[in-house]
Amino acid sequence: MRSNDSASTGLLAGISAFLIWGLAPLYFNKLQDIPAAEILAHRSIWSLVLAIGILLIVRKMPDFLATLRDGKKMRMLALTTVLIGGNWLVFIWAINNGHLLEGSLGYYINPLINILLGVLFLGEKLRRLQWIAVALAATGIAYELWQFGRIPIIALFLACSFALYGLARKQAPVESLTGLAVETLFILPVAVIYLFWSSSPTSNLLNNSLELNSLLLFAGPITLVPLLLFTIAARRLNLSTLGFLQYIGPTLMLVVATQVLGESFSEEKLTTFMFVWLGLALYSVDALAQRRKLHLQGKAAL
Repeated sequence: MRSNDSASTGLLAGISAFLIWGLAPLYFNKLQDIPAAEILAHRSIWSLVLAIGILLIVRKMPDFLATLRDGKKMRMLALTTVLIGGNWLVFIWAINNGHLLEGSLGYYINPLINILLGVLFLGEKLRRLQWIAVALAATGIAYELWQFGRIPIIALFLACSFALYGLARKQAPVESLTGLAVETLFILPVAVIYLFWSSSPTSNLLNNSLELNSLLLFAGPITLVPLLLFTIAARRLNLSTLGFLQYIGPTLMLVVATQVLGESFSEEKLTTFMFVWLGLALYSVDALAQRRKLHLQGKAAL
């Protein structure tokens, strides 16, 4: 019974996390008149404030302080800071400059980039369906290059930076909240200097309306809450279930981009997405088959 309750809690947490990530563009679009770098500065500052507060409440500050004294972890977290900071900046810029559709494509591609990184850095071997899945995604990108004379740079940057972020975080095994607190601490000096020296009229909170300041401060919860929910889900669900749930985010982004923000979903763009979707379908089939195989092997061992 406890196992079922745990799985149900994980499923609810996972769905909630990806719903928030998928709908987050609606929030960032409310700030479309503010420079992306300024939004990133606020996102980092208020995420740090909230993270420290939660660490104090749950009595995890000793873990945070121990991480600050661990040179190896700090070097890896410095790298992850660059990766996640760049990812956040480009994602915010994409939303507020009419490129959310390409952003959603990036998060669809992300699982397939993870597969390639496993081959390149972890010595993993691709199974046949995985090879085909990656090839289909590459075909979709090649089609866009042929059709428009350009590659989807935003999509590839978001996919690669987030995949590399995940890979680097594996090398610095710290809890999600502690890691995010350290990463936002790294960004803090840059964020404060940017806001202090920026010529943007909204960089001084004292000059802003209460509504605008509330939106800027909300950048903290909208960053931390889905991360904490995802952590709960990751501890209670198997990876294949979590893998399926991750498609909720980019699917909602696609809907928001086309139905709310008015981005055009041309036939050419649809073709690119179709190749990627087909690749993801094969990736999912392979994941299910592998899970079933391991399950059967486990039963046979008993």
